[in-house]
Amino acid sequence: MTDLTWLSTRELAALIADGQVSATEAVRAHLARIEEVNPAINAVVTLEPERALEEARVLDERYVVSRRSGEPLPRLHGVPMTHKDTHDVAGMRTTLGSPLFADRVPDTDDLVVARLRAAGVISTGKNNVPEFAAGAHTFNPVFGTTVNPYHTSRSVAGSSGGVGAAIAAGIQASGDGSDMGGSLRTPASFNNVVGMRPSNGRVPHTPPGDAWAWLAQQGFMGRTVGDVALLMSVGCGPDPDGPCSVQEPGSVFDLPEFELGAERETRLDGLRVGVDPRLGGLLEVEAEVVEAVLASAGVFEALGAGVDDAAPDLREADQVFAVQRAYDFVALWGDLVREEAARPEGGRIKDAIVWNTRLGFDLTADDLVAKDAARGRLWQATRAYFTTHDVLVTATAQALPFDAELEYPQSINGRPMDNYLEWMRAVTLISATGCPAISVPGGFSRDGLPIGIQIVAAPGRDVDLLRVAHAFERATRYAERHPDL
Repeated sequence: MTDLTWLSTRELAALIADGQVSATEAVRAHLARIEEVNPAINAVVTLEPERALEEARVLDERYVVSRRSGEPLPRLHGVPMTHKDTHDVAGMRTTLGSPLFADRVPDTDDLVVARLRAAGVISTGKNNVPEFAAGAHTFNPVFGTTVNPYHTSRSVAGSSGGVGAAIAAGIQASGDGSDMGGSLRTPASFNNVVGMRPSNGRVPHTPPGDAWAWLAQQGFMGRTVGDVALLMSVGCGPDPDGPCSVQEPGSVFDLPEFELGAERETRLDGLRVGVDPRLGGLLEVEAEVVEAVLASAGVFEALGAGVDDAAPDLREADQVFAVQRAYDFVALWGDLVREEAARPEGGRIKDAIVWNTRLGFDLTADDLVAKDAARGRLWQATRAYFTTHDVLVTATAQALPFDAELEYPQSINGRPMDNYLEWMRAVTLISATGCPAISVPGGFSRDGLPIGIQIVAAPGRDVDLLRVAHAFERATRYAERHPDL
């Protein structure tokens, strides 16, 4: 059988569709890779091999029937995949990284999982997350710490750190995640993979969650931009229960340049690019990250783009992000934080979550009114920027992958980071704008640690954003450098 370790999702799905690899063979290869590398990185924390192999057997039988009848199979028929441990999979333990939910088994799939499974994905297990997906370092008291495949003493970031590490280590080529304050983008940067935060409504918010939510988004990671586009094509699209749904089908992400064997030259002639690693001086960024972002300017120029060093005015973004996140934490965890605080023996929720939720408890009506006004001004500033630029290029992570024993970097360039959010402002400021953003591999430090660059487009311009990221990926090939595990 062909070695499946470093195939893209598109390549694996094509082999299965052509009958060169069975779903059972794909699952067995996936499980073997987990057995081989997971002890070193701790990316997969729940695994159900018997369930996966039984599902593969059924899909192989369905494949035979399909070949006889001519009925088409779904696009990801037989592709094995682990899921983020905050995304419900029916009948599979989903813990949210919390001891309070260590034995929780949901009855239904989250929408993003349901769409992947409807497309033919075989769910094999769950990937590690920070507790309640809060924070950009993947550790929790249930499963411990996930470490970086490129340097196993370093962080994978978070909160989608488990899936980022799994993709980087060759366990799978793509997967699902979510992003409120960088949780798809920062792990992509630390693990030399691609992570995209889509525009609000691409993957709709639906009840029983907050159908009107806008700050947190579900999305996808992959070893290539083309695989992220593939998952977007099956995972995006309107839902009648999602009032903020973008009224475009996922098929808008089926672009010819992503097809297998596409030889079309990818140019960016006429594209207007702003490159600023510090976002107008708002960020403290380590020197090697600055170098990588600035070096990307030459790549874009070689592809035909016009490049300057302008950035949008994001001075309102800190307030918008901080207040909305605190509000959302109360909606998500407020009752639980109160219940745990009332226990005589003390609470069982990590301090950072309690702190962020209490910030929400302290919000006043005036705070919320001021946040909405600031969000309006931020929207105007962002819209003005994208009248003169097509994309913004900046840092994804302000620091290189840090010591996995730390909760977060304590300082950057000698400047103390006062809390677990401050070192993530390169992504949280962008989250506040509502813009789609993608992190793509942008190089390596002198010690061989991955560095991602963040590319940002105007709200709704997700397809154009993928095209730009794909052109940069093809020109640089950084994603082809795999870890030595």
